[in-house]
Amino acid sequence: MKLSIIIPTYNEEKYLPKLLKSIEEQNFEDCEVIVADAASTDKTREIAESYGCKVVEGGSPAVGRNSGAKVACGEYLLFLDSDVILTEGYLQSALDEFIENEQGIGITQLIPLSDSKKDKLLHDFANLFMRSVESIKPHGAGCYGILTTKKLHDEVNGFDETYDFGEDSNYIERIGKVSLFRVLRKPRLLISTRRLQKEGLGTLARIYAKSTLYDFLGKRVTAGELNYNFGYEGTKRRILYSVCGEGMGHAIRSSVIINHLLEENEVIIFASDRAYDYLSQKFDNVYYIEGFNTVYVENSAKYRSTFIAGMRDLPKSLRNNMKILYSIARAFKPNIIISDFEAYSNLLSKILGIPLISVDNIHIITQTNLELPEKYYAERLAAKGVIASFISRPKRYLISTFFYPPVKNKNKVSLHPPVLRKRILNLKPYNGDHILVYQTSDSNSGLIDTLKSFDEKFVIYGFKMEKEDGNLIFREFNEKEFFKDFESCKAVIANGGFTLMSEAIYLGKPLFAIPVKKQFEQTVNSIYLQKLGYGEFQDELTRENFESFLSNIESYKKALSSFKHDKNQQIFKTLDKTIDEFSKKYKDDPQLDTLNLLEEGNKAK
Repeated sequence: MKLSIIIPTYNEEKYLPKLLKSIEEQNFEDCEVIVADAASTDKTREIAESYGCKVVEGGSPAVGRNSGAKVACGEYLLFLDSDVILTEGYLQSALDEFIENEQGIGITQLIPLSDSKKDKLLHDFANLFMRSVESIKPHGAGCYGILTTKKLHDEVNGFDETYDFGEDSNYIERIGKVSLFRVLRKPRLLISTRRLQKEGLGTLARIYAKSTLYDFLGKRVTAGELNYNFGYEGTKRRILYSVCGEGMGHAIRSSVIINHLLEENEVIIFASDRAYDYLSQKFDNVYYIEGFNTVYVENSAKYRSTFIAGMRDLPKSLRNNMKILYSIARAFKPNIIISDFEAYSNLLSKILGIPLISVDNIHIITQTNLELPEKYYAERLAAKGVIASFISRPKRYLISTFFYPPVKNKNKVSLHPPVLRKRILNLKPYNGDHILVYQTSDSNSGLIDTLKSFDEKFVIYGFKMEKEDGNLIFREFNEKEFFKDFESCKAVIANGGFTLMSEAIYLGKPLFAIPVKKQFEQTVNSIYLQKLGYGEFQDELTRENFESFLSNIESYKKALSSFKHDKNQQIFKTLDKTIDEFSKKYKDDPQLDTLNLLEEGNKAK
């Protein structure tokens, strides 16, 4: 393929169609169009796809252009902003001149889409200035048409993603040092004057004058110093929401809260593993990051194996995760970060100085005074250390819970009823003839042997199979079937996972809890379940203890009938108020350049 056209975008539904139509009308077919989109919340992606463009994940302009170049098949690369329009014959004219001059890098002259004489004079001056200094210093103000080769792009390692302003001039200069730079004389681009109209001639002139002076002096200037922003000019608050991928509870709770937040805010989502699979089916703007996964053997968490696996993967995961989080945050400029026990967003909030709100259930362990048997002291201490390493010093802790121990710091911590999804809230529970069994992992093989010995019907999820074996019915997970089985069961057997336990309590289903061994949070949930009389906590299911559970089902149901829920309203109200209190204007600190630190660390390794 001859040419790859790369366009970074964010919410460009107004301008992008005009550019894509002008490309379509060119008498040039040996090309592809790649749109690198930075989590648009409008129809930008749909428009790009309707024109047959490749669509990849973008971020800041530099990140988007590099992402596009990675998948480009063309020998030549043309980088365009989304608010330009190609003049007739532009592509053929630009390539012919570029090849004839044996150039390595070239830029295009501009014609403003305006009837104003002032606008035309300004752009004529910009074109004259670029031509006048081309032999002194390769330079280009604005990425309105940068033409180069794929080979040279790769040779200089693309655009420098640590730049938030002037990345185009830096890119042109670096390629200009190893090849010929020249302003293309014949081809022209039509360019929108939207920023000129928004900022005003004086302000914009000062911005570009200062940036050009710094460029010629060899100094770097940031967008913050110039008061210059890439996209994201809406009035809505911007929220970065990051979700732990272990189990399904974090994802289920987060989907409910995100649905609420999207009513009044812009939200982009980061998640790992099962949480990513679940959330990406429900929302746009969901990005995959690598997560930490616990190793289970025979219904027991193996922390030595988990630690070894985590440390083995940490350097790569840290580098990859922080690169995508940092680059998207640089473009999206969030006012607030919300984490459902996801560690990398915690790190990002500290690096960028963006307020962090913790919304989960697990901080019940660190932020309240629990009443627990002495034998769990060591597990409790270890759990506190792990939790503190994941989330540190957020502005607020919003904790979802069905039990209410005393809070340590009422100024920072609030307890709320469990966050329940609408499908659960809408169920009409009744007592059928089966017991629902749900397991977080399929490692508890001993449970299956014991269940076979009972004269009860068991519907079992979590063992990744679809079959019947006597009184056991195994099901692959399917939401519709699961809700149906949940609604009609007479009791539940599960681990100590918070979400399923909370849903069972809401539906009035007595629960037999077998927490995963050494999963302290599950143990805490199970202890308080039993304290409240909602069910029974056992380390394993035996014939004796399960028969005892069955004989007490009516007393459990009576206790469950007193449970009250507010349809998530309390936590929604508190979260909205907290976001209002701590939302701040995004500030980019070039001294805290995580990508550079990670890359240097990787090179040293």
